[in-house]
Amino acid sequence: MAKFKENPIHDFELSKSDIKTIGKDLQRPECILAEPDGFLWAADARGGVMKISPDGSQELITQTGSDFFEAADSEATRYLEGTLPNGLAFADNGDILISNFGTDRLERMTRTGETIVLADTIEGEEIGKVNFVLRDSKNRIWITISTKTKNWMHALKHDLKDGYVARYEDGAFRIMADGFGFTNEIRFDKNEEYLYIVETTGGCITRMRLTENGDLVDREIFGPTKLGKGAWPDGVAFDAYGNLWGTTVYSDKLFVLTPEGDMKTLLDEGDPAKVDALEKAFFNNNVTEDVLFATGQGIAPWMASVTFGGPDLSTVYIGSLKGKNIPYFKSPVPGLPMVHWKQ
Repeated sequence: MAKFKENPIHDFELSKSDIKTIGKDLQRPECILAEPDGFLWAADARGGVMKISPDGSQELITQTGSDFFEAADSEATRYLEGTLPNGLAFADNGDILISNFGTDRLERMTRTGETIVLADTIEGEEIGKVNFVLRDSKNRIWITISTKTKNWMHALKHDLKDGYVARYEDGAFRIMADGFGFTNEIRFDKNEEYLYIVETTGGCITRMRLTENGDLVDREIFGPTKLGKGAWPDGVAFDAYGNLWGTTVYSDKLFVLTPEGDMKTLLDEGDPAKVDALEKAFFNNNVTEDVLFATGQGIAPWMASVTFGGPDLSTVYIGSLKGKNIPYFKSPVPGLPMVHWKQ
C-alpha cells in the first residue's frame, strides 16, 4: 500500500474533462462492485446485475427478467415499485448479495442468476426497505434498512428516525443499532474499528465503534453535523489514506471527508433552484413527487455511490439512480481494498 506524507486530496481538483464513462443503456446502476481483473458489476433495475468487462462489453444477469422499470408509466412508479436491486456485495464464494429495495429482502444470487432469499423478516416483523449490504473480514453480513415505511418517499421527513443497521449470522438477522434518519450505505474503516453509517435524511455521517464481541457502541457524528444545503448523503467509500468519499443523491454532489472530518466538495452537478425547493419541502415534511423527481442532473443524475477499482484501485466509479452509464476518473490516492479484493 502506498505511503503518503500529506493527504493527497488537499491538492486534488476534479474537472469534467477528467471524467470518462463506461457502460451503456444501464438501468438504475445504483451500486457498483469492482474486481481486480477489471470487471464491474452494476445493480440493474431489470432484476439483477450488469456485468461489464474491461473492454466495455456487457452481459445482463437477471434473477427473473423484468422490463417493469423501463415500461413504467411514471417516475414515481419506476422508483417506488417493482424489483430494484440496490446495494451489492460479494459473498465469500463469489456469489452476489443483493439488497433489494423493491422486494424488501436480502437476496443471494450466483453469477449465473440462481437466487435464494436470505431474509425478508427480522425478529418476527417485516424487514423494511433493505438498502445496502456489506461483508466484513469475519464473513459477517451487515445490512441497512432505510425505513419501515413501505413507500420510501413518505419517509423523506426531517423528524423520522426509523432506519436501522442489522447483522446476519447463523441464518438470522439481529438489529444492532437503530434510530437513524433513512439509513443508507455503511463502510468499515481499515482496521474495522468503526462502522460509518450514512443518514440520508439526517444529512450526516454517523459512526459507531465495533467492540470485540461485535456490538456497536459510542455513536457520534463524523465530520459536519450537516453536509451542506440540500445534503442527502447516499454512498461512501474509504481510500487508502483514510479519506471518506461520498455522494449526495438529490443535489448531485461528490465530496470527501478527511480523517479529521473536514469536507471538500469535488463535484457539484445539482440544480440550485430545484435543490432549494426540495430542501424547503423536506423541512416542511411535504416532499411531493413533482418536487423530488424534478431533481437529478449532470454526469450521474441522482448520484448514489462511489467505488474504487482498476488494477491499482485508483479509478473512481460513480453509481447513480437515473444514469445510463458509469462515469469514472483517476484518484490521487488508491481506494481501501474491500474484503473480496484478492490479487
